[in-house]
Amino acid sequence: MTARPEGLSAYIAVTAAYWAFMLTDGALRMLVLLHFHTLGFTPVQLAYLFVLYEIAGMVTNLSAGWIAARFGLTSTLYAGLGLQVVALIALAQLDPAWTVALSVAYVMVVQGASGVAKDLAKMSSKSAVKLLAPKGDGGLFRWVAALTGSKNAVKGLGFLLGAALLAGIGFVGAVWAMAAVLAVILLAVALAMPPGLPTGRKGAKFSEVFSKSANVNWLSAARVFLFGARDVWFVVGIPVYFYSVLSDGSEAGNRAAFFMIGTFMAGWIILYGAVQAGAPRLMRAASRPEGDLIRAARGWALALLAVPVALTVAALTADGPQTWLTITLVAGLLAFGAIFAVNSALHSYLILAFTQAERVTMDVGFYYMANAGGRLLGTVLSGLTYQLGGLPLMLGTASVMIAASALASGRLDANQGSETST
Repeated sequence: MTARPEGLSAYIAVTAAYWAFMLTDGALRMLVLLHFHTLGFTPVQLAYLFVLYEIAGMVTNLSAGWIAARFGLTSTLYAGLGLQVVALIALAQLDPAWTVALSVAYVMVVQGASGVAKDLAKMSSKSAVKLLAPKGDGGLFRWVAALTGSKNAVKGLGFLLGAALLAGIGFVGAVWAMAAVLAVILLAVALAMPPGLPTGRKGAKFSEVFSKSANVNWLSAARVFLFGARDVWFVVGIPVYFYSVLSDGSEAGNRAAFFMIGTFMAGWIILYGAVQAGAPRLMRAASRPEGDLIRAARGWALALLAVPVALTVAALTADGPQTWLTITLVAGLLAFGAIFAVNSALHSYLILAFTQAERVTMDVGFYYMANAGGRLLGTVLSGLTYQLGGLPLMLGTASVMIAASALASGRLDANQGSETST
């Protein structure tokens, strides 16, 4: 009988907590997007609702690495889950009688708190993998891919759950239900968390969060543009386009559109997660040296570039929304999701490969600050480009961002690997 890997119990507990969080995170995003779109918010106003979420993520990741190094990973994990419960309860207090300006400001603040919560939970979970994963035979790549892939599959279910709850019990009821479930899960995880995670070190300095590793910095730059390219269409543009095609404006039409949009977004994220989880096998990580995987990052980014370029051409060819264009977008974006997943899984492995155990939370925090920066850039441009130039400008912007990510990935030094992070 195969021996149970050391640290597996803590890994399972961390993964379960992360799953619970990401289920509510995905549902909340879909709830907010669809609810406020039906209230008449423009694409730019919808983007504003998520801006503070991403700004908070940048600030949180920069500081959370130091906080975890100083106070321990379980502290930041519990703080993330608890803050998400508070954010959900606060969102339930939204008053329909408020003005649009007040509603936008309030939701931005609440989403900002949710952004802090998400990145506390994410940084804690991803850092834990570096410390708990078995050494050798691609163990690190397998464990981080399993965590990240399963998380995105769960988040995809969250998108579907959010759309279903909005259509079934309404905005306020959905938010309260999620807050209650997440609070119970937080309590269960806190009571059942096994040992295995570090408790922190008193001498950790905030200045340590800025990496001196060229590979960490170039990978972080590649991450900015990779996730900016995803969110420039994912956050506002494509859901709003699909809504315009699928809904006739009636209540029944809205409900049907919610379910179809939620199903597509959920399916996209679940596909993304499934491919992420299978990336180590796809890339034969167990039998390839780290240098080969570093060099592969640029090639996978260039493969991804072909998809938005083709979709941009299709959008320019079409004269407004058409059935063939919608089908092409669905097929193309699913292909984008599969190739994007390999890029993302490879990045998530490389950041852990480049860092060392004593500063893992610092480098992971810095890297995910870059991730949040890319999401912020994509979020702002999603509403702006769709409102100014529709699908062609939005998809063309995604193409430029992926090209920039490929350039940054090409600067990674395959001869340095993890020895640069000292």
